[in-house]
Amino acid sequence: MTFRPDHDLAGTIARLFVHPVKSCAGIEVRQALLTDTGLDLDRAWMVVDAAGHFLTQRTLPRMALVRPQLKVHEMVLRAPGMLALHVAIDQVEGPATVRLWDDTVPAWDMGPLAAQWFTDFLGQPCRMVRFDPEHRRLSSPKWTDGLEVPNLFSDGFPLLLASQASLDGLNERLRAAGHAAVGMERFRPNIVVDGLHAHDEDRIDRLYIGTGEGEEVHLQPTKPCARCPIPDIDPATAASSPEVGDMMRTYRHDRRLGGAVTFGMNAIVREGAGRMLRVGQPVAADLRFD
Repeated sequence: MTFRPDHDLAGTIARLFVHPVKSCAGIEVRQALLTDTGLDLDRAWMVVDAAGHFLTQRTLPRMALVRPQLKVHEMVLRAPGMLALHVAIDQVEGPATVRLWDDTVPAWDMGPLAAQWFTDFLGQPCRMVRFDPEHRRLSSPKWTDGLEVPNLFSDGFPLLLASQASLDGLNERLRAAGHAAVGMERFRPNIVVDGLHAHDEDRIDRLYIGTGEGEEVHLQPTKPCARCPIPDIDPATAASSPEVGDMMRTYRHDRRLGGAVTFGMNAIVREGAGRMLRVGQPVAADLRFD
């Protein structure tokens, strides 16, 4: 039987990604626990400079080369030329206050060993911090219909949704212009859906996911994801070249964000926190046309 056959779109979850440390490499997983703040442990840690301001690939492309691995009780970070850093998932060193965009956020410092590891690899004084779960950092109510939507260290929303067809369309354009195709990792989504047409995610009113456990997950795409230079960074080498951004600027201007170049949709959790998302689960959606 087709999942929700009376809806406009039908597809499946094709890929799932968790990014434990903000702006470092993601981890592709077969399943992930959904929480109110997104996939479990997604953007739970962050790297900051000596003043407590957050660091990203925008200014430090080498962060793309830091590759996390999640184990039962620890996260292991690896990077070229570095010994592995073992970080206990449930241990912190002391309180900290950090700055993320316009938010001043209480956090937990991960200690001198983690600080020295990132300082050595990134070539400037750094600290590693963990989000304080007692703090409620909320998405902009302008995009959430006034709902209070908590986040960890994501840029502003719990989840990022993209479709495989959107990447396929971009790669067709890149190849036609003589460039190499790129991977979805450059766009750092949490959920990749297959079976949609290119950029159908831009127009989804509500995304329904069948968990096979008697209850559905309901996600609401809320704000188009405006793109910075990070998609121009090759996650395998940290080298940056402009062809991805240049190509998107030829066809991806979004009037909802004043003409900004967008790819993918930020999303919030409306129902289903505490459920497991798995690759292969069916999805359905209705379209809206604003």
